Amino acid sequence: MGNNAPWPERVRLAARRARGRAAAPGQGRHRRRMGCLASAAVIAAALIVAACASSGSGSTPSRAAAPASGMAASGSALKTTTISGATVLTNAKGFTVYSFAPDTPTASQCNGGCAHLWPPVTGPAIAGPGVTGTLGTIHRSDGSIQATYSGHPLYTYLGDTAPGQAKGNGLNAAGGIWHEVTAAPQPAAVSTPAAPPATAPAQTANPIPQGNGGDHDADNNGGPSDGDGNL
Repeated sequence: MGNNAPWPERVRLAARRARGRAAAPGQGRHRRRMGCLASAAVIAAALIVAACASSGSGSTPSRAAAPASGMAASGSALKTTTISGATVLTNAKGFTVYSFAPDTPTASQCNGGCAHLWPPVTGPAIAGPGVTGTLGTIHRSDGSIQATYSGHPLYTYLGDTAPGQAKGNGLNAAGGIWHEVTAAPQPAAVSTPAAPPATAPAQTANPIPQGNGGDHDADNNGGPSDGDGNL
């Protein structure tokens, strides 16, 4: 019956038998000590058996829960810095932000390889201290959303290798001029048809006959003919 009992019951039975042997008549202190050691050994063995049974039950050790990721820092947060005396817009990492002259307030003209060298700033952007212009977005040809500032689609430049650089400012590349975006830029110009060139007004014909007044005399110095016939 003891062999079929659950392991806690077997532990108790083993401990009881060990105590009985330790308390038998004629046994000295040494026997009691040995009985205690035997009881401890039985209990330890039972615990080992229980641990093995538990590990074989098919359950897997629970993994520590992965820490919840915090809110990702926005790569489109805009702030300002001073470069060569100008207050310039930068992205969250401090890299200068640029505009492209051929762009319009609603469309980017920098795609493909151009967009690789001049990565568009993902929209919508978040304004930091000193960013006072109007923030907006446009949809690019690939379906992505690009941030704009006062009507200018925004980009960074791969040539800037550290914050505070503006190596792309004034470059003529990919079909147009690139400008660093200042904190208070002029609004993007909207193209309008060119006005026709001005023409000079037509000259009124001189009513006075020329050639010495018409009678070929010299006394009237080109005035109307006086009819005297003098030379």
